[in-house]
Amino acid sequence: MSRPPSPPAEVAPVAALLLQRAQDLGDRMAKRIRTEVAYYASEERVSSALLGDSCRRNAELVFGHLAEGCTPGMAQAQDTGREAAHMGTPLAELLHAYRVGSEFLWTELAAAAGAAEGVSADTIVALAGWWVNQGLAAAAGDAYREAAAQLALRHERERSALVEALFTGMFTDHTTLWEAADRLGLPTEGPYVVVAAEVPAPGREALPGIESRLLTERTRSAWRLLPDLQAGVVAAHGPAGERTVLRLLEKTAGCRVGVSPPYRTLQGTPRALRHARLALAGLRGRPAGVARFDDSPVALLVAASPDEAVRIARTALARVLELPPDERARLIDTLEQWYAAGGSAAGAAELLYCHRNTVRYRLRRLEELTGRSLQDPRAVADLAVALRALRLLPGTTEVGS
Repeated sequence: MSRPPSPPAEVAPVAALLLQRAQDLGDRMAKRIRTEVAYYASEERVSSALLGDSCRRNAELVFGHLAEGCTPGMAQAQDTGREAAHMGTPLAELLHAYRVGSEFLWTELAAAAGAAEGVSADTIVALAGWWVNQGLAAAAGDAYREAAAQLALRHERERSALVEALFTGMFTDHTTLWEAADRLGLPTEGPYVVVAAEVPAPGREALPGIESRLLTERTRSAWRLLPDLQAGVVAAHGPAGERTVLRLLEKTAGCRVGVSPPYRTLQGTPRALRHARLALAGLRGRPAGVARFDDSPVALLVAASPDEAVRIARTALARVLELPPDERARLIDTLEQWYAAGGSAAGAAELLYCHRNTVRYRLRRLEELTGRSLQDPRAVADLAVALRALRLLPGTTEVGS
């Protein structure tokens, strides 16, 4: 903030007289503010004694500077700005009050200077310009913004810590859970879902603005940014609650997102987070997408036990993985499309754009290499797990090559 302009000597006598009337001017300024600024009209927000004292000190500061030429201190205005931020006073209302107060003081100075010799209207306007644009209001506004930013950061840290406590199961009794839900703005009863989104890099959100987007759908949520995830507890209320969450995620997510099944109480949040992580793990190999925990039991089984899944893939598909890359890829792709077609060779042929006899030949070749019949439900289940492991787990497509 720049220093105020030095007041002309001819202004000093007028300002000195007004300085002697600071108490009366402060009371009148407070009444003006109460009349013209709606927020300050209520005693419950700011008492008359507090507002009057603040206005008196502002009058003393302004007229003291003009009368004595001393450098004005802005500590009071800064304190007022910080206090207003902590009280939740809207910044626009605070600045409006300062503008009304400034107008009152400079009107009083102009009226008193009218009878004095050597004080022109241009002089008053030049002095007022700094005080109105860079004086008390600017000092209070800057302090307000700084305090508001600190409060927002503290609030976000507190919310993040509470969400982390929900994820780790630190809350064990209903009373504490209710208090946490209230502070997070969540309902005290479910259903809830946990969303786990893979972050693009540590410290970067995977779903920027997701909380406000959910609010536009009348859905409350609370989020925590972890090194590998952006995770949130979402209140999936109403008959379409979960569908609303999934629809919004599918519309906006440009990353991999896992969603837990609905659960009824916040005590189930740690388990729901594990389910959401498993659903997310089931999307490995895909650049983006949204997966519910219930969408693919086979994928979730693989994600839950990756080491065992690798062993199954190596065992069931060992001879397939030893084939040359092109032949291996054709057989695996044919098997995938056969599953996608519900076990229909004709349906797989349509998906592969080839003749059904070609599909049947490749399937027989797979049966020979794996020693498993696609007519046997148990063999079909084994191969489904092996195929999922092969596609989802890094490096398994190169096993045996």
